[in-house]
Amino acid sequence: MLVAAAVCPCPPLLVPEVAAGAAPELDTVRAACADALGVLAAARPDLLVVVGPGDGADPETYPEGTPGSFRDFGVGLDVRLGPDKGVPAGRELPYGLAVGAWLLGRTGWADAPVEGLAVGEALTAERCAGEGEAVAGRAERVALLVMGDASACRTLKAPGYLDERAAPFDAELARALGAADTGALRALDTGLARELQVSGRAPWQVLAGAAAGNPDLEGVLLHQDAPYGVGYLVATWA
Repeated sequence: MLVAAAVCPCPPLLVPEVAAGAAPELDTVRAACADALGVLAAARPDLLVVVGPGDGADPETYPEGTPGSFRDFGVGLDVRLGPDKGVPAGRELPYGLAVGAWLLGRTGWADAPVEGLAVGEALTAERCAGEGEAVAGRAERVALLVMGDASACRTLKAPGYLDERAAPFDAELARALGAADTGALRALDTGLARELQVSGRAPWQVLAGAAAGNPDLEGVLLHQDAPYGVGYLVATWA
């Protein structure tokens, strides 16, 4: 059963080495993410699953110990999803899970085994929710670290340029995450999310499915902002 979840954004800029001189601009987001991971640790899970955006047509799983890096972003920084378990070389974490692995390493996570799950925008809401239900059944006490960004169309200089639909979309999303509203997350418009370049739609719908078996979860919105024209949200469910 899902006993806790933390929702965090996953821009590589969250990693100070990637952000370089702009690193202090996201200090508040990093602090909120650290607080969210503290909620996961306090829940004493038997298993932590990091869920993030992927590129495949099907969900992709990553065992504990899978490596990742930020070399594609010009930084020679390597990370690993939990302790080294001798995972064969050649398969690396997608960027969202790599940011999650970095967050876990930064906070010294050692409270439960860690696995990864990447879900792409090609997956339907129903498929994502079904994946979440399956994940929640993996152990008696399951926690999720859910990585994903809201819209990338909040300003003229945003990656997706300015779209007047972006701010209302992000506002409703913030409300749903803060209220642990699984129905609202399941009902997210997949087409609109794609147009607004929302990377977190599928991961959040996995969360909605995972939470189906625990109606007592309560949400708290810890942070919301849109630096660089991209919506960043941090929330906890416990």
